[in-house]
Amino acid sequence: MNETSEHTDLNRREFLTRSAATAGVALAPGVMLYSVAQARPADEPVSSAVRWGLLIDTNKCASGCSDCVSACERENGWGTGSTDESHSDATQKAQWIRKVEVKNTETGHAFTLPMMCQHCENPPCADVCPTGASFRRDDGIVLVDKHICIGCRYCMMACPYKARSFVHETLSDQKPYAPRGKGTVESCTLCVHRVDAGDSPACVEACTAENHNAMLFGDLNDPASPIAKTVATYATTQIRADLNLNPGVRYQGI
Repeated sequence: MNETSEHTDLNRREFLTRSAATAGVALAPGVMLYSVAQARPADEPVSSAVRWGLLIDTNKCASGCSDCVSACERENGWGTGSTDESHSDATQKAQWIRKVEVKNTETGHAFTLPMMCQHCENPPCADVCPTGASFRRDDGIVLVDKHICIGCRYCMMACPYKARSFVHETLSDQKPYAPRGKGTVESCTLCVHRVDAGDSPACVEACTAENHNAMLFGDLNDPASPIAKTVATYATTQIRADLNLNPGVRYQGI
């Protein structure tokens, strides 16, 4: 087992331990954390009965913290720690998730938030894809089929969140569950390999493991889920709601 695997496994163990320890603890008045996700049997198709979503509380997202970004890099084999993309400059390299600073120019108030694929119900990336490589699963996760992506990058231009990257180089340091390839587009997969196994995305796990608790993952369609209860109880924001994309990623505190 290499150092990265050990780190990931350690975080997972810590997360599970802390989750178990906090089961039944109120996230907010009337919102209790009982479970995160349940594994879907491999022979069972993805269902629209589930809408996976992510809620990010910007009040708990510390400036300078990039634990979610680092966790995504380790989990999916891009960025820091990867030996790939050594010839690309910073603007060309993969960026599945990034921290963004938002500042009120009148008051000077500033805060940061993680930005990634928003897993839209009506994804413009899929609308413009000429081959169908960009698609939305019935459970709301938006993905890129690398086998039929031709690298036209129409999807990158269509995405209002600038959440997609293009791979310029031949890659060799890849994770088997997160295939990447030169000449294709990629973005946050919501750690679909983990979600299908009943786990949370790596960014959420890392945020919770470090006791930041700024990220909450779950089924938006399940009224009993912590994320659905929180969204129903408190004001949340869809970034660029004016586009009517109905993203699966929501924010608090903005």
